[in-house]
Amino acid sequence: MRFEGTAGYVATDDLKVAVNAAATLRRPLLIKGEPGTGKTVLAAEIATAFGAPLIEWNVKSTTKAQQGLYEYDAVSRLRDGQLGDARVRDIANYIRRGKMWEAFTSPTLPVLLIDEIDKADIEFPNDLLTELDRMRFDVYETGEQVVAAQRPIVVITSNNEKDLPDAFLRRCFFHYIKFPDRPTMERIVAVHFPDITGELVREALTIFYDIRDVPGMKKKPSTSELLDWLKLLMHEDLPVEVLRSRDTKTLIPPLHGALLKNEQDVMLFERLAFMSRRQGGGQA
Repeated sequence: MRFEGTAGYVATDDLKVAVNAAATLRRPLLIKGEPGTGKTVLAAEIATAFGAPLIEWNVKSTTKAQQGLYEYDAVSRLRDGQLGDARVRDIANYIRRGKMWEAFTSPTLPVLLIDEIDKADIEFPNDLLTELDRMRFDVYETGEQVVAAQRPIVVITSNNEKDLPDAFLRRCFFHYIKFPDRPTMERIVAVHFPDITGELVREALTIFYDIRDVPGMKKKPSTSELLDWLKLLMHEDLPVEVLRSRDTKTLIPPLHGALLKNEQDVMLFERLAFMSRRQGGGQA
């Protein structure tokens, strides 16, 4: 069972090595990288490649580690008790299984995605250590012990919003997804838009990487935003000459709302266009 990428996902050689190493060791695969570089999608593609079910746990700022195991709904039990519901006699009726419980008891080897782990409290990763190591946990309300039938393939993503504890990092296989270089990006574009013209791709990628190289940008456009932009360019059927033009009046690319996502970056390009026009006028 080896990951070699899929028809819909271009995986670099170092990423393939990381995925296969983590799968062999059955260590959690910790994936970092810029937003929009395919970290979350990777888990789905690994599941597709291995023919495994995907179990997604999307972490929020309020998420607690306990929720991944189970939650005891005491409020519902109290309400049902006041209504005389017979279900209250069995506390198991009020135990809600979490995503890790689902992964541990899956009849087939699953891929468990813990997405954006750095959004949660700093103690969140540490609170998962024992369960990820031992692959079992206790349900104290019922006295039951949940034991993993087999160690799932665990993919954990992080956007580097905060540092993760060293004890947690020691238990993971780490990989940083570098931003795709131009040849890799061309392959990614070809996967998503097999009928796109080579001329449009060349001009669009030149503008895209030029934008990313502009100093002072608050948010550089990502791979997913490039794909959105290309989709719009194809839908609007804009002539390639519009992209090829280096007219200072059109320094901001057409349909730039797909690439520039805040007013600071739009204003930055407007200032650059203004300065370019002034310099051009001074040289005339």
